[in-house]
Amino acid sequence: MSALRLILGDQLTRSLASLRDYAPGDTVLMAEVAEEAGYAPHHRKKIAFIFSAMRHFAKGLEDEGLDVRYVHLDAPGNTGSLEGEARRALLEGGHDRLIVVEPGEYRLMAAMKTWTDQLGAPVEIRRDDRFICTHERFDAWAQGRKRLTMEYFYREMRRETGLLMEGDEPAGGQWNFDSENRKRLPEGLDIPERLKIAPDPVTREVLALVEAQFPDRFGDLEDFWYAVTAEDAEAQLDWFIDRGLENFGDYQDAMKAGEAFLFHSVLSLYINCGLLDPLTVCRRAEEAWIQGRAPLNAVEGFIRQILGWREYVRGVYWRFMPEYLERNVLEARRPLPDFYWTGETEMACVRDCVLTTKRHAYAHHIQRLMITGNFALLAGIDPAPVNEWYLAVYADAYEWVEAPNTHGMALFADGGIMATKPYAASGAYINKMSDYCKSCRYQVSVRNGPKACPFNYLYWNFLMENEDRLKGNQRLSMIYKTLERMDEDKRRAVREDSARFLRRIGIETQKVSA
Repeated sequence: MSALRLILGDQLTRSLASLRDYAPGDTVLMAEVAEEAGYAPHHRKKIAFIFSAMRHFAKGLEDEGLDVRYVHLDAPGNTGSLEGEARRALLEGGHDRLIVVEPGEYRLMAAMKTWTDQLGAPVEIRRDDRFICTHERFDAWAQGRKRLTMEYFYREMRRETGLLMEGDEPAGGQWNFDSENRKRLPEGLDIPERLKIAPDPVTREVLALVEAQFPDRFGDLEDFWYAVTAEDAEAQLDWFIDRGLENFGDYQDAMKAGEAFLFHSVLSLYINCGLLDPLTVCRRAEEAWIQGRAPLNAVEGFIRQILGWREYVRGVYWRFMPEYLERNVLEARRPLPDFYWTGETEMACVRDCVLTTKRHAYAHHIQRLMITGNFALLAGIDPAPVNEWYLAVYADAYEWVEAPNTHGMALFADGGIMATKPYAASGAYINKMSDYCKSCRYQVSVRNGPKACPFNYLYWNFLMENEDRLKGNQRLSMIYKTLERMDEDKRRAVREDSARFLRRIGIETQKVSA
């Protein structure tokens, strides 16, 4: 008896549950398939990153002596789907069962549950134990709670892991240092030069493949420097601990035109595809604080993104899918503007974030939440194309992590499962946290008229369009009191400016009222 062991592109971890009991006669299957590369219009650099990392991982297994069946995207006979490649490998290899670790996306899990019947062989789906919190642990925490507040989940994860704990109390006497992590980037502050890893022959071959197979897909392939091996991912972690972590806390919310990375780690690419272990990354950051190499606010903020947000959004995703993505409580219906793909807009902040995304398949979390996400929220964009865009364009995006962050945090489409209020902001926030407004054709200090920043009137228009839905939200009470004092002439100006702008960018439709 022998087993076929299928490894997915985001499961590039040597200690993966499906590899631990590998025995002679077994075969490891890895496949680049059109179905996975095409179910969303993935960024070309994202595809190249995953394919190259897969090829390097397969080579490492082969070097250990494991039997690996690796199917290239353009290989003759490639069926184009994981199910098709599993069927072909079972038949040709004479294996009597398939072993796989649970996938990170609901659509694929639903398909795998039918594979025993479809393939005519037993399919064992093993738990993905690379996460810190199990599905059962998250559900136990969530059970009976009216609101799933991430902060309380995070505190329990701190207690259970011991990260940044001094006995039963949090290090520094408080759980969260977020209030210290909202500084604008000062003029003249040196931004560290990134560690860039030159593409090796395997990566260059993948880049050529992606160029040939996806010539019209969104995203640049030039300047590819991401790590594609566990060793190089560790080097990127070392770089961040040594060069970025010290200033990460203070400036994690800051934005600067033309600067994609600032002090951010970019480690989400490697953690989410399996090249780095999340708990190990957290402990490395904690060690830097203990050694006095990084301040507590920076280390706590960084660990919170992994131990808190990353584990939390996974729990939300699996607890509420598949109904989660059907929610649209604000009844947003407008189409996604073309400039999300082209970058052709006069709004300097949106243009910079889209072009940064196009170049790097990356933008940091505030650019995603408070620029492209905030605009989609204020403009009433239908959540479905917004989710597809975020899933497609970022190299660290898989639906389990993308959907809650976009659907819940950015768009408030889930009605408050994640956020206590919509993350809506006018141009004032963008001006506070960036230098975008200095080079913008619009004026952030102007509220109405052709020169006004669109975020300003769209903000109030959003509150007006959703007044019946949101007025009862306690955290918005002061804002709605301000809106109540707004006279009808100002309200009319907001509505007219918003309608004019939305028509000009080609997305005006009638907003459904509550």
